[in-house]
Amino acid sequence: MENPDQPQQAVANLHVRAMQPLLAPLALKAQLPLTAEATATVTAAREAIRNVLRGSERRLVIVIGPCSIHDPEAALDYARRLVRLQQDLSSQLLILMRVYLEKPRTTVGWRGLINDPYLDGGFDMGAGMQLARQLLLEINTMGLPVATEMLDPISPQYLDDQISLATIGARTTEAQTHRALASGISMPVGFKNGTDGGIQVAVNACVAAAGQHSFLGITEDGQSAVVKTTGNPDSFVILRGGRHGPNYQEEYVVQATRLMREANLTPAVMVDCSHANAENDFRRQETVWYKVIEQIVTQPTPIIGLMVESNIVEGKQPLPADRSTLRYGVSLTDGCIGWETTERLLVETHHALETRKR
Repeated sequence: MENPDQPQQAVANLHVRAMQPLLAPLALKAQLPLTAEATATVTAAREAIRNVLRGSERRLVIVIGPCSIHDPEAALDYARRLVRLQQDLSSQLLILMRVYLEKPRTTVGWRGLINDPYLDGGFDMGAGMQLARQLLLEINTMGLPVATEMLDPISPQYLDDQISLATIGARTTEAQTHRALASGISMPVGFKNGTDGGIQVAVNACVAAAGQHSFLGITEDGQSAVVKTTGNPDSFVILRGGRHGPNYQEEYVVQATRLMREANLTPAVMVDCSHANAENDFRRQETVWYKVIEQIVTQPTPIIGLMVESNIVEGKQPLPADRSTLRYGVSLTDGCIGWETTERLLVETHHALETRKR
């Protein structure tokens, strides 16, 4: 028989240091509401991407920008450069800035602007979410649409109204949580092939995302809820290579096409020029890019877009103990091509697409 005077042994939260409440999504959106310009940017870009997926729009979707965002000012600098190019090249290219705010890690490491905005291990996610929303608002208000990876199932409630294209990464494409999340988000979504290079898991994810799902999430008021989705019909496969090497070559595009058709999906493929396709060398992204463009301009293809890691200055840098020594415009995560290369790739591709076979 239990002794009522004996203290109960703790059995829950044994490894939890603290719990820090966050603003409800609705409260953050009220603090930083969408502008009319941002709303127009998101609405137009989402519709244009859907048209590309359905074959009624011929522009090439380009997702380009830093591997991850760690300096909002440098990100805005990059965005101002990119929006000027977008205005000049929009007849052939549908350009979205890659604004990745959360980073998956193989083991440990800096996990992105939302998780650790001050780069100090403090994990002030409340400040991180606010910084992320402010950054997205400024970029969209410029007229430049945004693509990002959906990693945490809660953060989309804070940011989804500002995202024109979502991606699900190679580590999470097979996860039921992320397939269910993709079924309810308001924008088109691309699923990367698995880390082993397998394409079938990405095709399966597209099929799963098109169906209805129920999962645990939060409401805009911040309450726990069962989220019931209608299914998202606007998905595609992203080829990013794998442990056995690159998969941007025509034979893999043909394989992806066959697998999507067998699953009763309209074939639509984006090629990620970085990661295993570049054999983890950012300089090789340029080679991958031009080989994919050659496929696009010489024959009918289901390739609808390209993804590239790009920054103001090429390369990458480690996170220094003295944050004041961080180099401006240089990636903290994967290596990126620099701005000069970025501009040349986009301009030359625009010219190549103008002359492609109809």
